[in-house]
Amino acid sequence: MRTLALLLVLFVGLVSPAAAQEDRPAEAPEKLEIGISTDEIAISSDFRGADLTIFGAIEGYDPALLAQRKYDIVVALEGPKDNNTVRIKERVFGIWVNRRSMTFELVPESYSLSSTRDVETIADPAVLNGVGVGIQHIRLTPVGFVGDGSNLTEFRDAFRRLKESGGFYQRDPGGVQFISASLFKATVKLPANVPNGTHIVRAHLFRDGVFISEKALPLRVMKTGIEQMISTAAYDHSLAYGAFSVFLAALTGWLASVVFRKD
Repeated sequence: MRTLALLLVLFVGLVSPAAAQEDRPAEAPEKLEIGISTDEIAISSDFRGADLTIFGAIEGYDPALLAQRKYDIVVALEGPKDNNTVRIKERVFGIWVNRRSMTFELVPESYSLSSTRDVETIADPAVLNGVGVGIQHIRLTPVGFVGDGSNLTEFRDAFRRLKESGGFYQRDPGGVQFISASLFKATVKLPANVPNGTHIVRAHLFRDGVFISEKALPLRVMKTGIEQMISTAAYDHSLAYGAFSVFLAALTGWLASVVFRKD
């Protein structure tokens, strides 16, 4: 009896790894490679926004699937992440005041999206939510939220609406184009008020609605010239910067009173 039990254990030990390997999904052969036209954007006083061009290629693709247009590319330029607070105003005694607010944890300050077609038609919402692709699918997690969640949708919609109306969040369905069998080109826009810091270019590959792979590259955005000097002084020497600002305002006011004084 003991011998039979031992043989059964050995048999299960030999069969189980094979079964596990059969159940494990095979790794997709397709891979993405991308490059950007520049890895640094300098912001000067006359900066009015810019277009960033991304070139890429699909490696290991299936020619039949490519001919059937089963591959989709989504390219996103994500700005530096920070906590963002949304406030909703309500009328109190005839005056609009901030009554309710919600802070979302580490969301991109800017987000520019370009895709082969409308993102919502590329994959199911559950897939897009899992990858975090698309303005409607950016992860918006409230900080220290306590409640039944009934007003989460209201604040999330307000956040997206404010970002889009301010030009911080943009989308361009059809902005990714194939220029040969597997080579593609994408253009994403940087708004005039693009935030400083390290941005991330992310390219996502979908095959017939299934997320396959992702590639990411950093993009540095920085102020130059007098803008950089003022920004550095404001952050690194805030006390001296504030005192100088007050002095300059007082001096300007005094000079204006002298120049425009009527005898």
